[in-house]
Amino acid sequence: MNKRAALLGFLIGDAIGVPFEFNTSEYLQGVPKKCFALPTPSTNRSHHQAPANAWSDDGAQVLALIDSLHRCQTLDLDDFGQALLDWHMQGKYAVDGVIFDIGIQTKRALQKLRNGTPSIDCGGELECHNGNGSLMRVLGLALWHTGSDKELIDFAYDQSLPTHAHIRSQVCCALYALWVRNLLNGAQDGFDEAVQTFTDISAQLNDQASLNELHIVLNDQHLPPTGTGYVVDTLWSVRHAFVNALSYPQAIENAIRLGPDTDTIAALTGAVAAIKYGEESIPQVWRDTLATDPTLTACLDIVGSSKKPKLV
Repeated sequence: MNKRAALLGFLIGDAIGVPFEFNTSEYLQGVPKKCFALPTPSTNRSHHQAPANAWSDDGAQVLALIDSLHRCQTLDLDDFGQALLDWHMQGKYAVDGVIFDIGIQTKRALQKLRNGTPSIDCGGELECHNGNGSLMRVLGLALWHTGSDKELIDFAYDQSLPTHAHIRSQVCCALYALWVRNLLNGAQDGFDEAVQTFTDISAQLNDQASLNELHIVLNDQHLPPTGTGYVVDTLWSVRHAFVNALSYPQAIENAIRLGPDTDTIAALTGAVAAIKYGEESIPQVWRDTLATDPTLTACLDIVGSSKKPKLV
């Protein structure tokens, strides 16, 4: 089941990327290939407090989104916001309940949510608020949703609102979700088709704001990818890592060597690479070594089931 592979590929990429976060590409180019694997290095690593071979905020938010979607059988932003708070305040969805990484914008948004602001109004709306905090979790929606492409775009936009409300972040979330869908449907690449689908639907709706932002996003595709937390650079860094790989492990290595947001880039790359190459392409030792958690088991069952209701 490629959906199961995608979730595993995401979490394993996340876990492999955690020890290298914040390092420069120049430094990471010199790291031996054997280090980009599970079990992760025990020395010279970022996040010393992180449990061994654990996913970060990326994985936790994906699991939170899947859990909320399954519980509500739709995207309920109040429920999803509470799930994010359960993660941030109680360690739910995190390995051993340990929180060791959270983006600045996400932290600010969750503080607003905790203080009583409705979930739909918590996300940053300024251009400077376009971090990758909502892009990192939209995979959960792409794996669960079974409705139309327009619905998928709408929900991709909406799931971004609790933390990242600028339309640029929403557009990037929609493109990634459509890309994942195309790969799950058997496309060899599927990204250009995702762009075309997004363009066609936006044009049909006369959604000029989305088309304008898409133009901005596409304009950056020829810039050198730098692995940063800026949502557009993240998207193109993932594309670079994916198209320049011939296997799942190579895609993960490509992603991490870009630095510095190694966990997010490797997680998002890991999902699409695992769909393309299959679960068997992820080394068995990596699958066996990934940290375990009851929520992970439940979410793997959810995305692997063929009997899920559609979002409505």
